[in-house]
Amino acid sequence: MKNSYSVTVIPYHEFKKAGFDIHFVTEKGNTPDCDVKMLAGMTQKLLVGCLLGATKNVCGLYAQMKEDMKSTNIVAWTDEDFSLDPYDLVFLPGGHEKGVVQVINSPIVHRLIADYFPKTKKPSRKSCAAICHGVMVLSESSLPGGKSVLHDVTTTALPGAMEQSIFWSTRLFLGDYYKTYGAGSESVETSVKGCWHFCAVPTDLNSFIREDENYNYISGRFPPDSKLLAEKTILMVQAVTGE
Repeated sequence: MKNSYSVTVIPYHEFKKAGFDIHFVTEKGNTPDCDVKMLAGMTQKLLVGCLLGATKNVCGLYAQMKEDMKSTNIVAWTDEDFSLDPYDLVFLPGGHEKGVVQVINSPIVHRLIADYFPKTKKPSRKSCAAICHGVMVLSESSLPGGKSVLHDVTTTALPGAMEQSIFWSTRLFLGDYYKTYGAGSESVETSVKGCWHFCAVPTDLNSFIREDENYNYISGRFPPDSKLLAEKTILMVQAVTGE
C-alpha cells in the first residue's frame, strides 16, 4: 500500500510526540512505504517545484518513521483475530498513488470499519480521523442496512476542483498519476458526496479540518491540512479518553 508522504508522516510524528502507542496496519503485516515519486528522484524535484513533492525536512521525517518501523508493531488486517476494538483511535491517511486502492476497495477493511466507526458516536472513548483518500475508506464502508458509515456524518474530503487542476497541470509528465482510479474517473469529492451526507470542501489553501458534532470524527482535505488535523485529533483523543 502506498500512502502520500505528508498525510502519513506528519501525523505520525505528532502522534509520537503526544505519547501515542502507534500500530501500523497493512494487508499482510508487511512494512508499508509512502509514494516514492513524492520522495525521491526527478519526479520529487519536479513536484517540489509545483509545491506538491516532499521537502527535505519531510524526507527526513519519513526516514525517521521508516527507522521507527523496525521496532514498531505492524499488524495484518487479514489476520483472522484482528479487530479495531482495542484501539482508541483509527487514523486513515489516504494518498493518491494507485496502490492505495488496496485499502479503499478491501471488503475486510470495510467490515472492520463498519464495526468500529459506529462506536465513535458520542459519548465514547473511541475516535476516528481521515484525510484525503482516507475519507473514501469510510465512505465505501457500509453498515448492514447498506448505508455508508458516513451517511449521517459531517465530513470534508479532497475538493474535486483541486484534484482536477493538479491532474491536468501534471498530466504532461505524470500521466494519470494524480487520478487514483485513472483518467476520467470520478473525483474523491463526488465519490464521498454520493454517500448521502454533507461534505464541506473549501478550496482555499489555508489549513482546514472538519469536526463532526455527533461522532468523535475529524477529517481533512489534503497534505496542507495534515498538521492541524493531527493536532486536533490529539486533543480529541485526550479529551474523550481522559489521558
